Amino acid sequence: MRIGSFRQIKRRKSYIMEDNTEEIPSVARLAVLKKSANLPKDKELVKGYDFNDGIDYHALLQSYRTSGFQATNFGLAVEEINKMLACREKPMVNEDSLEADTFIKRKTHCTIFLGYTSNMASAGIRDTIRFLVQHKMVDCIVTSAGGVEEDLIKCLAPTILGDFALDGAELRDKGLNRIGNLIVPNENYCLFEEWVMPILDELLQEQLEKNIIWSPSKVITRLGEKIANPESICYWAAKNEIPIFSPALTDGSLGDMIYFHSYRNPGLVVDLVQDIRRVNTIAVKAENSGMIIIGGGVVKHHICNSNLMRNGADFSVYINTANEFDGSDSGARPDEAVSWGKIKKTATPVKVYADATLVFPLIVAETFAVKFHNEKTNQIKKK
Repeated sequence: MRIGSFRQIKRRKSYIMEDNTEEIPSVARLAVLKKSANLPKDKELVKGYDFNDGIDYHALLQSYRTSGFQATNFGLAVEEINKMLACREKPMVNEDSLEADTFIKRKTHCTIFLGYTSNMASAGIRDTIRFLVQHKMVDCIVTSAGGVEEDLIKCLAPTILGDFALDGAELRDKGLNRIGNLIVPNENYCLFEEWVMPILDELLQEQLEKNIIWSPSKVITRLGEKIANPESICYWAAKNEIPIFSPALTDGSLGDMIYFHSYRNPGLVVDLVQDIRRVNTIAVKAENSGMIIIGGGVVKHHICNSNLMRNGADFSVYINTANEFDGSDSGARPDEAVSWGKIKKTATPVKVYADATLVFPLIVAETFAVKFHNEKTNQIKKK
């Protein structure tokens, strides 16, 4: 073959290759390869726990902060509660020496409100809450009627594990009540009736003879004193002079008992006005305030609304699975409470979207519990 012919063939191949090569559309190139803005110097990197380092649960939980999604919110909640505890350690600016009601007397530089729904008392979270109350780590509790009665009933008879899939009709025939995958035999409520009725009689007698008008929180304090069981939240709340508010006290078995009692021994008065004054006064008196709210409904709103009276809480942590699309207060994010003046504009509130039975004990482990046991260890060393 002549050299000229070879060059012509080579040029034709080159032309074919060039003809078949298409340019990437500029719109696609710009869309996919868009240039990033300069990142801040203090940027945080996503990083989880490396199990090659062994099993260190404290380090594992600390790694949640940089893991993303709800793990990061978990880490932020730990930070927010630790801010409450650090604030709590500071000396009070003014002593609350003139307050005669020891249950609402300001005790620390940061007043901590704890709210939880009844399912927490039904579940094992009851023991976590009892630890906090036993060691005076919170100052004010708001819960539902079930949050009170389930705590007391467990002192009389146990709640047992069941299954979410158990048939409701069959359980009804057997006198078994299902709370999620927990089972409470109806016999437990019968025992509760036998226990609580004489106490309601006492309350009515004191009302008539001593002109005492009861409020839900004062009724709960009396029930805590009467149960006299160190496994009980109500027992430790009464012993440590921590008020438990339940604005919907009749919405549960306690309400059933009060209803039955109104027939057999009528006349008992339970006054809500005393309690709204009490809980709001706690908030108004607080030099700083922190809210830890598990769940939603009346429990969540009651604590937030009391903090409105002081133009908002300084620290806030919500733990629930509710969303805000339906306008419910249960699902509302903390920023909605800021708009109402229930959380301060300068606060750094956190919401953890999670089942509290999974995360609340872990949060306590990284905050209240580690602080308690560190102080306990230091006291032993000093001795």
